[in-house]
Amino acid sequence: MDNSKVRRLPNITRSKNRTHKVTKNYSPPQKTGFVIIFIVLALIMFGLIMLYSTTSGTVGASLLIKQVVWIFFGIICATLINFIGYKRIIPYSKYLVYLTAMLLVAARFSRPINGAYRWIQIPGGIGNIQPSELAKIAIVMFLAYYIPRHQRQIAASIKGIIYPTFLCLIILGLILLGKDLGTTILIAAVIWFIYFVAGIKLRYLIPIPTAAIIAIPFILKAYSRVRWARITSFLSPEVYQATIGYQLWLSLLALGSGSWTGLGFAKSRMKAEYLPEAHTDFILSIVGEELGYIALIILIFLYVLFLVLSIYISVKAKDKEGMLLGFGISAMIALQAIINIGVISGAFPTKGMPAPFISYGGSNIVVCLIGAGFLISISNYTGKLIGKKHEGSKFKKVEKSNA
Repeated sequence: MDNSKVRRLPNITRSKNRTHKVTKNYSPPQKTGFVIIFIVLALIMFGLIMLYSTTSGTVGASLLIKQVVWIFFGIICATLINFIGYKRIIPYSKYLVYLTAMLLVAARFSRPINGAYRWIQIPGGIGNIQPSELAKIAIVMFLAYYIPRHQRQIAASIKGIIYPTFLCLIILGLILLGKDLGTTILIAAVIWFIYFVAGIKLRYLIPIPTAAIIAIPFILKAYSRVRWARITSFLSPEVYQATIGYQLWLSLLALGSGSWTGLGFAKSRMKAEYLPEAHTDFILSIVGEELGYIALIILIFLYVLFLVLSIYISVKAKDKEGMLLGFGISAMIALQAIINIGVISGAFPTKGMPAPFISYGGSNIVVCLIGAGFLISISNYTGKLIGKKHEGSKFKKVEKSNA
């Protein structure tokens, strides 16, 4: 009896060592999170390089320094989110929505920029806050927290989504009052997508975008024929190249002159005095002009890879909050990239929509980094649960083998 017990001790020790080694391995969701970190950092570094190229001959290094400050702040936010965990943060999302509404009202009474009431100036010359950017992540967080806790009411009747929809419509209305149609449409599309993923019946979802598509052209025509002409000018950019379509026309000239290999880094002709907003919404036009279509294809590949990996993290999430939060952030960043690329290439109407992680803009880069932080937090939480489950199954096997 004593000898058999002595012989088993080394086996138990070795099995414990093997179990300890297994716990050090990262799960697939965690590895996916690491790849997302690499993609985000690569896009940010590329954006800083292109921002230097775009602004060095005009405003100098001031915008580049401001962007670095905003990026640093965004990385701090993403790190804190990952440290605290998304499950502890999203319960406070309702208050973030209320704060966003107050900031949108304050922006309406702030000094307009280019005729739009989208920004609140920060004292000290750091830049401006754009509350509509905060609205993107606030609404995604709020819906990801609210829907799972009212799943039965939502599944039983459309009354279950009246409160969150009403709250979202207030935010969308305030954004629209600030003359930001592009962000309004983007957030509305993200809300619809979250509802769809949450399992809300299509008979409730299909009429809403259908009615909007039919009504918006008539409303815009009645409200402002000039605005309607600006929106539809992308259909014939050469006709409006000297007036309301000059920005798109110059963007197309920049892309065309760059061809496949580009004119060379910092050799853009359009960025100096011709193309407006070359460092923000149309920075990818400068990328195409200086580095060519090949660089744009690589950027599109990185965006697609980011989308695929973020969807994978969302699918693997172990709770519905994580799933909806991940899908909402994926849609938010992906739609933003799609709209920006569509605008600079003339596929969509010309609307202000920055390229995620690349364009200059403090509010947008911070919100994108917060979104990435939530994705990494979801992947880590899922990975830890998988690791505990795997560790438990290994421990059971060791007990059986030693029985």
